[in-house]
Amino acid sequence: MPEGMPGNTDKANETALVNKDNKMDIVIIGGGIAGLWTLARLRNLGYQAILVEAESLGCVQSGASQGIIHGGTKYALSGKLTHSAQSIQQMPQRWKACLEGVGEVDLSQAQILSEHQYLWSNKSLASKLTGFFASKVMSSRMQHLSSDEYVAPFNQPGFAGELYQLDESVLDIQSVIETIRAQFSEFILQARIETISHSLRNEESGAINTYQIQSADGLNIFAQCIVLTAGAGNEKLLASLNLKEPEMQRRPLLMPMLKAKESVLPRMYAHCLGASALPKMTITAHSLSAGVDNQKQRVWYLGGEIAEKGVGRSVEEQTRIAKQELQSLMPWMDFCQCQWSALAIDRAEPKMPDGSRPIEPAVFTEQGIITAWPVKLAMAPIMADKVLAEIENLKIKKKTQSVFFQNKNAASMTRAKTTQLPWEKVENWL
Repeated sequence: MPEGMPGNTDKANETALVNKDNKMDIVIIGGGIAGLWTLARLRNLGYQAILVEAESLGCVQSGASQGIIHGGTKYALSGKLTHSAQSIQQMPQRWKACLEGVGEVDLSQAQILSEHQYLWSNKSLASKLTGFFASKVMSSRMQHLSSDEYVAPFNQPGFAGELYQLDESVLDIQSVIETIRAQFSEFILQARIETISHSLRNEESGAINTYQIQSADGLNIFAQCIVLTAGAGNEKLLASLNLKEPEMQRRPLLMPMLKAKESVLPRMYAHCLGASALPKMTITAHSLSAGVDNQKQRVWYLGGEIAEKGVGRSVEEQTRIAKQELQSLMPWMDFCQCQWSALAIDRAEPKMPDGSRPIEPAVFTEQGIITAWPVKLAMAPIMADKVLAEIENLKIKKKTQSVFFQNKNAASMTRAKTTQLPWEKVENWL
């Protein structure tokens, strides 16, 4: 991006900014769950806000999410309730209110894949976990199931472990994104940002920040505040603005996936418990378009330890290891009819001194620019709370109405669409 970054108060630039009319309170850059949740909160509170996305909504991290809305249980698998678990434990209730249409963001049209998740263990871990899940801190969230309550694929004679039901939902993330997009489509645009310039202008209340955002196709907007929610894209945007902080880190994954007829792969939303705090494998099931024989297909999407340890492997090697691991964990099942692939994904988040995973959403403000990472899908509401607090600190003046897209016919603007999910993009299954 050309120069013209924060701190540029050059007279000609200032005049150019003042004389234009495409004025908003806030511009959000990045259309994953973080940006969409923030947009919904801001619009509902009366701010004149828009969101700009370069590609499709949720096209990177959000679309690659397994859709798990957990309350920290899997962070407590080491046998104690960690700080991570404590910081996220209220999230299921906040999301549930939204899914019922009475929360801070209306998600009443989003699809719930499962009301419950399951945790399963082999016999060697059963005694340790039984005592933990029966403890006061976990008893309200977990239910130990008897063998006659087992669900597929655990309701088979070959299963010899323990099964727990966790009262936390799994969502179709594509439908979550689409539900928010449908409500605010007028304010969600697809455009690639070319320059961001900064100046000050005087109003009755005194000098305030003004940002000019220009896109390659002629979009020209002015705002009092910019919110960066572009995931890994935040790094490039911050560099273009000559801002060295906040720094970002990446934690990559290689997520295996397998597909087969629905009769082969049952619906499943479960974590296989290992000896560490990280599940050996987290499995979520998703529908896929009918195959050549017109039979419905299902995808299992695999996260957890298998995805973290797979980084650096080829897709072929990762799928080979995933096959072996699944067969070991579920020896009573036959995966011979499945086709396989894997998705490489970078989790973008604020840089930690020791490179560890952040335990809660991170929000930073510098010169009227707010940079935010939710860290986890389930933590988007917490992140939005922090963004709103920063906006209040900046004393953004709400406009009663916006002067919107004066330089370009609003009807001709490109509206950002919802992304395809990872398994819908695979061209060659193994």
